[in-house]
Formats: sequence, C-alpha cells, structure tokens
Amino acid sequence: MQVQIIIGFALLACVCAQVPQTYEERNTDHYRPARHPRDVTWDKKVGDGKIFGTLGNTDDSLFGKAGYKKDIFNDDRGILKGEAYGSRVLGANGDSSYFGGKLDWANANKNAEATLELTKQIGGRTNAAAAASKVWNFDKNTHLSAGGIVSQTLGHGKPDVGLGAKFEHIW
Repeated sequence: MQVQIIIGFALLACVCAQVPQTYEERNTDHYRPARHPRDVTWDKKVGDGKIFGTLGNTDDSLFGKAGYKKDIFNDDRGILKGEAYGSRVLGANGDSSYFGGKLDWANANKNAEATLELTKQIGGRTNAAAAASKVWNFDKNTHLSAGGIVSQTLGHGKPDVGLGAKFEHIW
C-alpha cells in the first residue's frame, strides 16, 4: 500500500514538473503586464454648450472623435439642438477623416420631430439627410402618425426617399 502511494506521488510529481512555465515565470526581469485597451472619453461644459470627445483603439486601428453640442432654444417652439463633430481613424487598411453637423428639433406639445444632418468624408462626397415625423391625436383612442426621410449623396444620383404612416384606433 505504501509502495503504491509513493509511486502515485512520484508520478504526480513528474507530471507537475512537465507543466510548461508561464511567460511571467520564465522572464521575470522582462515581464510587463498586458495593456488593456481603454478609451479616454471626456465632455466639458463650455459656455452654453459642451465639448465632447473620445480617443481610443481597436485591434487594428486608432481613432479620435470630438465635437460640440448646444441647445439653441428650449421654449414653446420646442427644443432645437445643434451639434458639430469630426473623427479621424488611423488603421492598417487606410486612414479616414469625417466631419458633420446636425440639427434636431422636437416639440412634445405638438408631437412633432425633425432632423437635418450634413456629413462629409474627406476625399469623398457630402451626404445630406432629413427626417420628420408627426402624430395627430383625433381623440384619446384614435391616432394618426406619419413620417418621412430623404437622404442624398450630393451631386450623385437621385435621393433616397422613405415615407410611412400609421392609423391607430384602440377599441
């Protein structure tokens, strides 16, 4: 019985001795902990608006994006927000720069929303997109909602247009 336990313990010791060492164990003088990717994000209130941005990386690229947001008005006309932004990507498959601007309007009292956005990729074309929607309440159980979108790469082809409407009555 003791012989079996000693042989089993010796076999276990041999198996444990065959386990390869980790990088940290082999190269303790040169070991550095792995860097974990972290995006650095900020936003700072400046005047009536705020500046925002992010710097970061993925497995094959570095990127940075930044912009400025501002509430233009917030009163009985609704809420109008403006935004200007840009980004830069450095990657193994090439680099790209992109910038744009956007206006968002919403009026909760009138159940209406609208958006206008212009974007441009450096070396590419300018794209414009507009969207709007509205809800009409005929009574507490009957509603009509409608909306549409128009998008166009300026100077290239015809615009893409989408329209939709929904009539709803709750019994």
